[in-house]
Amino acid sequence: MPKITPQINPKQHPAADSICGRHPNYNGNVPPEPASPIADNIIQVEEVSKVYSTGRLEVAAVRGLSMNVARGEFVAIVGPSGSGKSTLFYLLGGLTHATTGRVVIDGVDFATLKDAERTRLRRHRIGFVFQKFNLLPTLSAMGNIEIAYAVSGRKEPMDRAYLDHLSDMLSIKGRLEHRPSELSGGEQQRVAIARALVTHPAIVLADEPTGNLDTKNSDAVLEMLVRSNRELGQTVLMITHNPEAAAVAGRILHMRDGQIVREEKGLRSAPPAPAAGIAHRV
Repeated sequence: MPKITPQINPKQHPAADSICGRHPNYNGNVPPEPASPIADNIIQVEEVSKVYSTGRLEVAAVRGLSMNVARGEFVAIVGPSGSGKSTLFYLLGGLTHATTGRVVIDGVDFATLKDAERTRLRRHRIGFVFQKFNLLPTLSAMGNIEIAYAVSGRKEPMDRAYLDHLSDMLSIKGRLEHRPSELSGGEQQRVAIARALVTHPAIVLADEPTGNLDTKNSDAVLEMLVRSNRELGQTVLMITHNPEAAAVAGRILHMRDGQIVREEKGLRSAPPAPAAGIAHRV
């Protein structure tokens, strides 16, 4: 297919920033900090709190929370509505600021970055998958994937062999010329996953990725997240209210009242060895 030239300005579309990720070895404007004694932790959260203020009313959504995620882990965070898990997702993705504490992503402390630097870090190192898909309705599935790649800032052409591999894994190869309105909910979410993975992100953050799907499509999406972790070597962190969905992870963190109250092992109780192939190509 010929390379498209998007007719929209990514800066004018809030979805455009949230659809991008990149390989952890990116050598750009957001350099990693020197290695620490826990350098294997790609996500470090240290005594983080997030307080929302409305007039004189203050609500603590996250309260002094600390956690680590090792490189190559699949971690699920589960909790009821109002537990603070969505706020934690936005903190981990750099989509909101912590009131206190530190969020360190792949060696970079979000608090030390200006807004433009934080945006670059998101685009280069994090792939997002949302419950509502966030596909641009005027573009085909392929166009949504291509604009994600364009916004990520990579200089080299998109790896079409890698995209073919993703499309096969996601069973969307014959659907890429269709617009979102012509796709089922499950197909839209699988396109959203391809869009998140095509830039080789170090981390995949998934927020209720099965929330709008039936059982069959939910199982397919969860299987793909497991495969991206196992076969592509990506660190996956999934937010969900569904304990059955959370069970596919290696480690499950239970949240309540803005804190992690319990931890248990999931079905994938050991992180995979880093993939030596496609996911780690620079």
